[in-house]
Amino acid sequence: MRSLYPEIEPYESGMLEVGDGQQLYWEVSGNPEGKPVVFLHGGPGGATTPAHRRLFDPERYRIVLFDQRMCGRSLPHASEPEADLAVDTTWHLVDDIERLRILLGVAQWGLVLGGSWGATLALRYAQSHRAQVGALILRGVFSGRRSEVDWLYRFGASQLFPERWRLFQAAVEPARRGDLLAAYHDMLWNGAQADRIAAARSWCAWEGSLLTMAPRRGGFSSSDQHVLALAEIETHYFVNDCFLPEGELLRQAHVLEGLPGVIVQGRYDVVTPPTTAYELHCAWPGSKLEIVDDAGHATMEPGTLRKLIEASDEFAG
Repeated sequence: MRSLYPEIEPYESGMLEVGDGQQLYWEVSGNPEGKPVVFLHGGPGGATTPAHRRLFDPERYRIVLFDQRMCGRSLPHASEPEADLAVDTTWHLVDDIERLRILLGVAQWGLVLGGSWGATLALRYAQSHRAQVGALILRGVFSGRRSEVDWLYRFGASQLFPERWRLFQAAVEPARRGDLLAAYHDMLWNGAQADRIAAARSWCAWEGSLLTMAPRRGGFSSSDQHVLALAEIETHYFVNDCFLPEGELLRQAHVLEGLPGVIVQGRYDVVTPPTTAYELHCAWPGSKLEIVDDAGHATMEPGTLRKLIEASDEFAG
């Protein structure tokens, strides 16, 4: 079974000024002369980790990771009271990828890999900057449609995990449980700091409990700053329909014709069910769909990891 490449450290890193008072953390590892690959993390509001470097052959790839606006090591952080998410939208993030490409002197990304929200961002970037993308790998596809958000936060996943859904509801006053997304968004942006952290932990615990096909041991153990950023940024995007016209990414998938791409999708992905990945595959001429029959949503489940690394090896040339 294919496993992660060995641990490596960046040979270059920095903070990129992208305007609006925002600085993005970025790093480069692998082969300085290799094919440029950029990894787009999930969330929105997640972060990169050292394990993400290990999805790519360091002898053949110039591996670029960065933390999107207001999360990870980028500044300012969404957990800070004065953070202004008005300057954090899908279009801001697309422009940020272009600024990073220019900073690093990359004529074309040989490969763009994104999972979950990262797949959304990869699609939007590739459709807007087709000439700057050589190939795509998408994992656990999310396209930002209202039906996909409703599945996770209104009706759908709740029917499969009723006991976990009840805990998710319990953090919200009974009168406000008809729209949990709106309620959590309000709770995360108002009230005392301790209450905001409690709401963030409840939000992240629900999503985190659904990531893998096999039950996960332990709870959601990230820092207060990480859970606040993740929950605040996710609710910010979801109440604003991910700053995308409804269904646009699938309607525009035809512009990717001729672009090599692999879609890796867990059969039992409860966070982003396979329907969207299949619809994208049908709308994107020439794409390859890999359904992993023993996987859920997470990157590091064995079957999904194997398919991702096999695909990245194939595109390394």
